[in-house]
Amino acid sequence: MEMFGEYGFFGALLLAGVFLGLGPVLVPLLIAPHSRGEKTEETYECGMETIGSAWIRFDLAFYLFALIFLAFSVAALYLFPVAVVYNSDAYIWRDLIAVTLFLLIMSSPLVYAWRMGVFGGGRGVVITQEDDTHEKAD
Repeated sequence: MEMFGEYGFFGALLLAGVFLGLGPVLVPLLIAPHSRGEKTEETYECGMETIGSAWIRFDLAFYLFALIFLAFSVAALYLFPVAVVYNSDAYIWRDLIAVTLFLLIMSSPLVYAWRMGVFGGGRGVVITQEDDTHEKAD
């Protein structure tokens, strides 16, 4: 370690990070074939021929479900460090109130989605491509 100097190890890690980050982006540019043909411009859909247009109506519930997943994964990521930091007996009520408040705020997307009908068996709100109006699907 002494031969690198004070910041040598940090510099080596920084160079390794840059190489590992840019390597997978630059290597395919150098070794991949660069052919442009009729099949290159087509949409690839699981090896099957594409039928119809890509502009179809998707249920808004898919997007809401993804946002709910994101919100709860962020909440779980923040709860692990909180459990480690809040281990003092002197401030147990303050810590409990802080974690409870955090969980209440993070559960608001769940309440919103529940009211929108995302978790129901039927379909929810659909956005049409033509005029971007909201309509209730049956």
